[in-house]
Amino acid sequence: MNHNALPLLLQPETFAEQPAHDDVLLVIVAQAQVFNAGHIPGSVLVEPAELVSGDKPAVGSLPSEEKLSAVFSRIGLNSNSHVVVYDDEGGGWAGRFIWTLDVIGHPRYSYLDGGLVAWKRLGLPLTAEPDLAQRSEFRAQIDRSCAADKADVLASIDDEQTLIWDARAPEEFAGKKVTALRNGHVPGAVNINWVDLMDHDNDLRLLPLPQLTHKLAAKGLTKASHIITHCQTHHRSGLTYLVGKLLDLPIRAYDGSWSEWGNDPTTPVSTGQ
Repeated sequence: MNHNALPLLLQPETFAEQPAHDDVLLVIVAQAQVFNAGHIPGSVLVEPAELVSGDKPAVGSLPSEEKLSAVFSRIGLNSNSHVVVYDDEGGGWAGRFIWTLDVIGHPRYSYLDGGLVAWKRLGLPLTAEPDLAQRSEFRAQIDRSCAADKADVLASIDDEQTLIWDARAPEEFAGKKVTALRNGHVPGAVNINWVDLMDHDNDLRLLPLPQLTHKLAAKGLTKASHIITHCQTHHRSGLTYLVGKLLDLPIRAYDGSWSEWGNDPTTPVSTGQ
């Protein structure tokens, strides 16, 4: 497989037709029981908990370099790897994994559109064989240029050039659903629910890129803006970050997300739509 020719958005039909290539690292981000029930042959498993710190209140914040080094060494990542990543839910965890690759400066990756859902519905091969990852010695070095912190989000409120894209459900955005000590949204934020980026009639693949461009532009999310995206724990906003990358938008992700913002008594919060 000429991995250099693999697009960022990779269709399962295309990937299934390609011969195996040593430099392709196929990763599923899912729970172990999903992996054990059947995955694409050759996949290595990364569980969601391996991609987050777990530290309260910002449980979804980026782990330490040591933790990331251990994860990426275990799955066999090296500088020549072209990562093809998928999940079983339409792209949230796969997008979070891609963001993590950006954080550690590994630019060679593709997202398998529709992931395990699309693969299964196409009747493509599955296996329950164990994870046969070939261990590497990978040293992760964090570069947060694609990440945003609480101070960045706070500064955005008075910055007309920066828009906050909240990927949560409308009831969370409005403050009607309790997920933190304080509920609502960052003042001035726009809301596009992550699930509205998927084609639910087409195996949870992403909507066509022109349709996504139009959907985002209607909320002011264009190349003219600096975009910071978040959700509750930077899981769902993994997909919105990925969509931003696909549309070549200037996008960062706030990994503290609402679990940090909404549990801080000093941050400003708006409610309603």
